[in-house]
Amino acid sequence: MKKRVLIKFSGEAFAGTEGYGIDTEILKFIADEIKELQNHDIEVAVVVGGGNIIRGVTAAADGLIRRTSGDYMGMLATVINAVALQEALEHQGLQARVQSAIKMEAVCESYVVRKARRHFEKGRVVIFAAGTGNPFFTTDTAATLRATEIEAEILIKATKVDGVYDKDPMKFDDAVKLDMITYDDALKDHIKVMDDTAIALAKDNSLPIAVTNMNEKGNLLRIIEGDYSRCSIVK
Repeated sequence: MKKRVLIKFSGEAFAGTEGYGIDTEILKFIADEIKELQNHDIEVAVVVGGGNIIRGVTAAADGLIRRTSGDYMGMLATVINAVALQEALEHQGLQARVQSAIKMEAVCESYVVRKARRHFEKGRVVIFAAGTGNPFFTTDTAATLRATEIEAEILIKATKVDGVYDKDPMKFDDAVKLDMITYDDALKDHIKVMDDTAIALAKDNSLPIAVTNMNEKGNLLRIIEGDYSRCSIVK
């Protein structure tokens, strides 16, 4: 039986050094990494964030835009990133489908878990967009939900650091990497792996979460093959 994984990319990861917009070189790198997984007979699903375009919480910060509207704006941003990633994957010769939690037939499919499974059977990458389709839920929670629904073996959160630390490694030289974290410790100590809703859902469904540096070539494949030396694992 083929392995099935879900990879969560933040919207910020798409932006590169500019901090906003979409860096096509990063898109190509991600597409190459996903192609390598498919070459190893691995079924791949992806959830993308939208923070490189707009974040709901930020948009609603001054009260002019309501939080619900801000979150829907953020969901639409994830669709933009999903379509961009689909194009990059197809440019590399892969088949990809975008499924959105918000209906927009002219742009992509609506999310249907049975249809997603059928895409895997046909060798397609499935990109889940628009979060859960509901405000007040993060794309981390959406990633955990979709990974559970498609029965993925592991959820990989691809970030800009090589794992989870006890404090911000960008600010503190003495930050210590945490190789293995239990769900309960992540919740109790508010370790910034994912939000608490996502961690609780992963715990309820015994879904392991790996946090790794997306910019290091081959990291995704190493984790799926059981090499956890370059990541942190929550289980």
